[in-house]
Amino acid sequence: MPVRTDPPAPALRLRVDGDALAANWRTVDAMSGSAATAAAVKADAYGTGIARAMPALLQAGCRDFYVAHWSEVADAAQHGTDASISVLHGPLSEADCAYARATGVRPVINSINQARLWQSTGGGSCDLMVDTGMNRLGVRPEEIGNLLVAGLEVDTLLSHLACADEESAMNERQRAAFAAIAPQVAHRRASLANSAGIALGAGYHFDLTRPGLALYGGVPVLAMAGRIRQVVWPEAAVIQVRTVSAGETVGYGATFTAIRDTRVAIVSLGYADGYLRTWSGKGTMRFGEAVLPVLGRVSMDMTAVDITGAPDIAEGDWISVDYDLPEASRISGLTQYELLTSLGHRLRD
Repeated sequence: MPVRTDPPAPALRLRVDGDALAANWRTVDAMSGSAATAAAVKADAYGTGIARAMPALLQAGCRDFYVAHWSEVADAAQHGTDASISVLHGPLSEADCAYARATGVRPVINSINQARLWQSTGGGSCDLMVDTGMNRLGVRPEEIGNLLVAGLEVDTLLSHLACADEESAMNERQRAAFAAIAPQVAHRRASLANSAGIALGAGYHFDLTRPGLALYGGVPVLAMAGRIRQVVWPEAAVIQVRTVSAGETVGYGATFTAIRDTRVAIVSLGYADGYLRTWSGKGTMRFGEAVLPVLGRVSMDMTAVDITGAPDIAEGDWISVDYDLPEASRISGLTQYELLTSLGHRLRD
């Protein structure tokens, strides 16, 4: 018998609905009014896999994309020669600057030092982040007049909202600060709103909005509820089915005790895959319409579920994890961002 050289199919996968992702982009694009709509595709498109996300977003009409690290550029760039890509963390070395020019991506300049580095290595088109109160990245308003900043060739002037998903007076303070700064900087476009910021209204849209979470099925504010479609479903194969007798326990710490004879499936998904221990005794999975509660603690590579509602489940069958992001966040205590970006590479490979 010949020796198999290719590995067999994995026992877990991430189902990504590209049509839903594209529809979500069109929804936030419509909510953005006359502003163009970009897409944040950092962190491997929020854990959905940039190879899946970029084609769907490009087909929907998106042409502006944001990554965080220079290491993310190559994966994004291979999906569209007409895509505009910006690197949010900006240049930290001459090598970063050379790479930006060689690939045609734009660095986001976040400090006087980054402005100096970009200018000293040749300058060219870039984006500029201005800090309007978040105290994360960005030049401060009083630094706008610095000659190094004034000499930049700014395509997009950026700032970022700190409290867009909350009813906070800080939102209007940041909007007003950004509106006051914009005339002081020569630029082609201005951009302030993230997903939640889009829902704050036209005054926050400027020329370009930058959604992230909402594209991938997250609902950051109630105004988007019912308008954003679920995009991801983790799925895993059953690797064993067993009967746990009444009085026996399941998993590490023996935290679950069966009160009756219970049919249990062991699923090939665990905290190493981003299905964290916070789901222990709380999560649910599905087989068709049957709901399968998680029993005991989630292990590194396995999770036990009660299959009383689906007695025909057999080893090798596939089970889907309940992963509607707002509801999953409520149950698990994790943010919708964490639920997406913590998904492990074994799901995406």
